[in-house]
Amino acid sequence: MSPFRQKLAGLRLDRMHASRQYAEGGFINTYAPSAVREVGSRPALMDLMFHGNDVRVPSQPLPSLDPRAAWTRRAQSGLRATWLGHSTVLLEIDGKRVLTDPVWGERASPFPLLGPKRFQPVPVAIDALPELDAIVISHDHYDHLDYFSVRTLAALNVPFVTSLGVGARLEAWGISAERITELDWWESAMVNGLTITAAPSHHFSGRTLRDRNSTLWSSFAIRGERHAVFFSGDTGLAPHFAEIGQRLGPFDLVMIEVGAFHPSWGSVHLGPDNALKAWRQLGSGSFLPIHWATFNLAMHAWDEPAEVLLAKAPAGLMMPLLGEPVEPAFMEDVQPWWRKVEQKRWKGSALQVASKFSK
Repeated sequence: MSPFRQKLAGLRLDRMHASRQYAEGGFINTYAPSAVREVGSRPALMDLMFHGNDVRVPSQPLPSLDPRAAWTRRAQSGLRATWLGHSTVLLEIDGKRVLTDPVWGERASPFPLLGPKRFQPVPVAIDALPELDAIVISHDHYDHLDYFSVRTLAALNVPFVTSLGVGARLEAWGISAERITELDWWESAMVNGLTITAAPSHHFSGRTLRDRNSTLWSSFAIRGERHAVFFSGDTGLAPHFAEIGQRLGPFDLVMIEVGAFHPSWGSVHLGPDNALKAWRQLGSGSFLPIHWATFNLAMHAWDEPAEVLLAKAPAGLMMPLLGEPVEPAFMEDVQPWWRKVEQKRWKGSALQVASKFSK
């Protein structure tokens, strides 16, 4: 039996079985999806491996900043976020620091030499992070729960907050049980002066063909003394967004997944259009897009999510560079930095491409 399976026992297993989200040996989505899943358009493995690779990966390194100097200074407004790639964000909230879904590994894959490879290194080394107050992990997929990163962070005395069952993986990887808090949807925990609440999402879990949905997936609300932040994790569109806004809002910042989407994945991933709908349903907060521009996980152009958002989003959208610390209280107009990366593709066709994404 694997160390993970050995840890799925006792009180942990009792809590999993007692969850409203647990049925017939695994976790389920208890909210009906709002997005139609176009089953007939499901891509084949060969499509995912080879189709459109000329636009799915940036033609040159993305611009990035080293945030370490900024991290030595307190956030002027009390709330600051540094997007480090994919769903990894260093959140500074009312004097506390929270790291979401830390992934420093080179591949989002169980194999060291196969699978989606990150476009470029994280703007700052994992051992150069400032002192943390909490680490939040939404679910156990490889692009959100990374063995290398967890093993490195195990050396720090930092508490982990995650979804039901995911703590078994953390414990099997060397995180002591007393540092792990597992939450079911709508449960809260006080962690170093922050209230962290697990909330619904519409997704799935698993790291092998034999453990699908053996652990729960969640979004999270993080509330300090003055500010509140929503972190979507991975999710499709469903009525839970409106309920989260009503029960856990208002939010000053919402971090919502926008990339790695496909019509046939409409029930488990948002994409930029549904991310905008989710933002409206939440009802508050500046919008920081996550889950894009890091791994080649779908067949769309790597910068398509950014273009759709730029064309359709109202005021409140934040599109920082990798590693750029930003404060929602001092937002500036979005600068389409990704177009400089793809100057050849954009040259002479900017109006045509912008028109396509605004439809």
